[in-house]
Amino acid sequence: MPLSVRADLATLPDYVPGRKIPGAIVLSSNEVATPPPESVVAAITAAATEVNRYPQMANDDVLARTAAYLGVPDDQVAIGAGSVALGQQFVQAMCAEGQEVMFAWRSFEAYPIITQIAGARGVKVPLTADYRHDLDAMAAAITGDTRLVFIANPNNPTGTTLHAAELTRFLDNVPDHVLVVLDEAYREFITDSTVPDGLELAAGRPNVAVTRTFSKAYGLAGLRVGYSVAPPEVTAAARKVGIPFAVSRVAQAAAVAAMDAADELLARCRPVAAERERVHAALVDMGYEVPPSQANFVWLPLGDKTAAFNEHCLGQKVVVRAFVGEGARVTVSGLTEENDAFLAAARSFAG
Repeated sequence: MPLSVRADLATLPDYVPGRKIPGAIVLSSNEVATPPPESVVAAITAAATEVNRYPQMANDDVLARTAAYLGVPDDQVAIGAGSVALGQQFVQAMCAEGQEVMFAWRSFEAYPIITQIAGARGVKVPLTADYRHDLDAMAAAITGDTRLVFIANPNNPTGTTLHAAELTRFLDNVPDHVLVVLDEAYREFITDSTVPDGLELAAGRPNVAVTRTFSKAYGLAGLRVGYSVAPPEVTAAARKVGIPFAVSRVAQAAAVAAMDAADELLARCRPVAAERERVHAALVDMGYEVPPSQANFVWLPLGDKTAAFNEHCLGQKVVVRAFVGEGARVTVSGLTEENDAFLAAARSFAG
């Protein structure tokens, strides 16, 4: 009998990363444009001299530093290879084969992938007309088979957010057997005070987890490290299904150093947020429909014009993230000249 692989993998969507083109301005992956502080680079360099040794399997140092940084107990924190890895660990920990994982659509494209890999069934709930999570529809779609709900706040790729009152009402009505994972990968770019801190919402709730990453605001996208905060029994299960030694020695050292340099790193988010508002206003003035964003990117729902817009931007040496047939997500750089290059491309396409 010949070898065979899982038949369902033929329907598994590919995760499509943002393109990288030499000499072009890359606004496709929501990375920060500035390199890490010298203190973080020094920690990376020191850790690199010992890469012949395995990292701490339980991520002890970075876990303890993260718990102290957030002011939560150690037994509520898990460390993973980016927040997406922790999302997959939660699915594996909570779902038996065929049970349901719910998420808005469109939202983070990894959600259906990590759901199917774990053998669970994805349930997509369409966004509202203003590109936000439809919490009423999501609540109505929960069944006895639902085990996990992902809520990205801000949402990727639309940048839209949920406010405290509506999210609290949703969490208050979610059945106890459902874990709600608040994905806050872009939390540090939020300037709207009505958008709640997921850690505050999760406090005292036995069925709410929060995932965050060091990839975006902390500038460690190339090292893959993130964290989650959840009730102790949920955290223990998520840790148990994680791949041993998944977070490298270098990534662990960099994450600790990044938290030590948090004031400097988070200060870099402020000009990005200011540029986001400028880019959004300019696009609206050009006639584009662009929902308000609280992330480090904007969303242009271009529909069947998306492919042409993408090719036009590439011709102008600007790389955006195209979801063909739906829209384009464009990273807002902390560098004004990069955003101006994108706006020039968008203006010439509109014209």
